[in-house]
Amino acid sequence: MTANKLNIGVIGVGYLGRLHVQQLNTIPVANVVGIYDIDSKRAKAVGKEFGVKPFASVERLLEKSDALSIVTPTRTHFEYALQAIRKGKHVFIEKPMTSTVEEAEELVQEARQRGVKIQVGHIERFNGAVLALEPLEINPLFIESHRLANFNPRGTDVAVVLDLMIHDIDLILSFVKSPVKEIHASGVQVISDTPDIANCRLMFENGCVANVTASRISARKMRKMRFFEPEAYISVDFLEGFSEVYYLAGETINLQEAGFAFSLGEIEKSAHKREIRYARLERRDVNPLQYELEQFCRAVLEDRTPAVTGEDGLRALRIANAIMQKIDEHTAYVQTHWQGKPARFKPDSPT
Repeated sequence: MTANKLNIGVIGVGYLGRLHVQQLNTIPVANVVGIYDIDSKRAKAVGKEFGVKPFASVERLLEKSDALSIVTPTRTHFEYALQAIRKGKHVFIEKPMTSTVEEAEELVQEARQRGVKIQVGHIERFNGAVLALEPLEINPLFIESHRLANFNPRGTDVAVVLDLMIHDIDLILSFVKSPVKEIHASGVQVISDTPDIANCRLMFENGCVANVTASRISARKMRKMRFFEPEAYISVDFLEGFSEVYYLAGETINLQEAGFAFSLGEIEKSAHKREIRYARLERRDVNPLQYELEQFCRAVLEDRTPAVTGEDGLRALRIANAIMQKIDEHTAYVQTHWQGKPARFKPDSPT
């Protein structure tokens, strides 16, 4: 590591890992010293494509690196991250952080003891639609989230809660500054061995409620989150990369002065008329993957707290695991009490 560049290696160069190499190569403060993958042919091909050295072992890559980006299947995150941390290397770990809460707790503890940094790849924190909300102080009372995706075999090694919903869990926990008090959840296995669609209701100690749905068997894609609070409604579209804010003019939210909002008219509220305003906020100048990787590099070089810490990743994983436990309990109840049978469809009878 030099004063202005971080020597970083990438472990796992499948679909997403290849993108990590590609984006790290565009970051001025990153120096990609090499890559490793258990598929040596894949590693050689990606190395040739981006002009980086493929290593034959993790140990050799660690010798040349000050930090690692770990982009392997979730079940291997703990093994690679622990190996790196114990050698004093900083780690970027793709979400979910680990397979179990116990593994994540051990990584966080080891990183603290050895003075190294962990950043977890909750990429939606860096979505332009979310970054555009930075001027606002959001204090939701109710949150509704839908993350729907077409089926893709990649990612089905974990339940949809860890594959997709954990993005929204992390974001919700970052917006709601209160502990989760109660969780209700259900889910269904449709085409894989783990739940493919899930819904949960998170109730926080401050009274906020979040209703979260994730599916990887949807006919159409949707990635939206909606915040409801006194005098304001905020809709975040992660796919399109923009947020919409509807609010009653006043001290709670005021975007008018910055020239962002325009009036939609007035509404009677109590004994007074209040102006309804609308603003569309977006950040089109951001590549989320590039930005989160650059933030990790700068956090190491400048010795500051990563944007999404190991503690953040652990907290999201704890809630995700609690949701999956509730799903298991609900599934067991259904198997005991449900009397339904699979649908049988017959062709129309000939006339």
